[in-house]
Amino acid sequence: MEKKRYERPTLRKMNTGLMNKFGTKTENQPVTHIESVSVKGLMQKFGSPLFVLSERQIRRNFRNANRIFTTRYPKVQFAWSYKTNYLDAVCRIYHQEGSWAEVVSGFEYEKALKNGVPGNQIIFNGPDKSDEQLLIAARNNSLIHIDHYDELYTLIRLSEEHQLKPQVAIRVNMDTGIYPKWDRFGFNFENGQAWNALTRILNSNHLELVGLHCHIGTFMLSPSAYATAARNLCELAWSIKERFGKMVNYIDLGGGFPSTNTLKGAYLPGTDTVPSLDQFADAITDVILGYGFRPDELPTLILESGRALVDDAGYLLGTVLATKRLSDGRRATVLDFGINSLFTSFWYDHKVSPAQEPGQQTEETVLYGPLCMNIDVVRESIVMPLLEKGNQVVVHQVGAYNMTQWMQFITLRPAIVMIDEKNTTHVIRQSETMEYIDSLENVPTHLT
Repeated sequence: MEKKRYERPTLRKMNTGLMNKFGTKTENQPVTHIESVSVKGLMQKFGSPLFVLSERQIRRNFRNANRIFTTRYPKVQFAWSYKTNYLDAVCRIYHQEGSWAEVVSGFEYEKALKNGVPGNQIIFNGPDKSDEQLLIAARNNSLIHIDHYDELYTLIRLSEEHQLKPQVAIRVNMDTGIYPKWDRFGFNFENGQAWNALTRILNSNHLELVGLHCHIGTFMLSPSAYATAARNLCELAWSIKERFGKMVNYIDLGGGFPSTNTLKGAYLPGTDTVPSLDQFADAITDVILGYGFRPDELPTLILESGRALVDDAGYLLGTVLATKRLSDGRRATVLDFGINSLFTSFWYDHKVSPAQEPGQQTEETVLYGPLCMNIDVVRESIVMPLLEKGNQVVVHQVGAYNMTQWMQFITLRPAIVMIDEKNTTHVIRQSETMEYIDSLENVPTHLT
């Protein structure tokens, strides 16, 4: 007869949490498979912890977003945001679906070229572009989005010296009613800085103005803010047309559309509060279509959405290392992944599911990672079944930013696998090894 596990009883104050008419909300349905592939089998084969991406969901997300915007506006072009997830396998799916590349560094620019993106389908954003990178982008006929005056003057000088005429746009920051304002990047709309930069470009014989760009924030929950941004860019485009007789080719509204993750401190879950992509599309396209441009003058609408297109395609699988009681009586569960792998746990209360059939008893618990630092908290409070050492869990909606912002800290970074549309698994990034880490180091001879 199997010996039952004993746990010392405790008395503590009941905290019911937020209530609805049905009582407290718990979500403890087990997730035993991802796209028909066994979670337990994945971890047995590829290790724990393990990131898993669904190719089927990535393609479904892109096609849905593309349909939503193209049925409302005649000229739409998506540009995949590399910083959101720049794994080559992920980027190539978006490029196969027709997406351009949007990059914010020379490193990402090189990755886009390596992934086969033509130079004229790469949007080069960001405040840090070296002279060499600007020249490469100009010669490749890429779309260079100018971020500040220093970059503008540098690009004019380089164009004069090398007899080039690069395609450029400016990034515009503005007050859209969302605070704090994102005015660190680009030229300000309200104080006339953006118009001043545009006139300098238009009066130069060395730059070709082709577009206007803004990116008003991240995880935006207000479609009306995008309507304001679209209206301001349309105003600039109209002014350029009236004063210089030139119509810009495109208006780039950037990204920032949210996924349905739940932000820390939110009163309601993200599934109940996040606007639909249709609402954002209506807000943007209604403004541009109603501004007064002739049909043949309508600018292409470029969108650089990242998070909303990939977050729900990613999962993080892990294993319980230990359970314990904290000094105040709370249950704590230690997992084999922490904030070094799950960076977005700083922002979100991620949904976490058991990967096996749970027992009937549930309890509020703290989910910790394995790192030797007190801030390594995956969830500060979650009602879950009583997990035991060796049990497995699935963290949902981790496809955005975790695989670009993760840290090599204390533990090695895990493998990433992709499940294709035929439910075949592929390792798209190997787990790190000591040999890999050591290969980047050099020891001075006097220390050997």
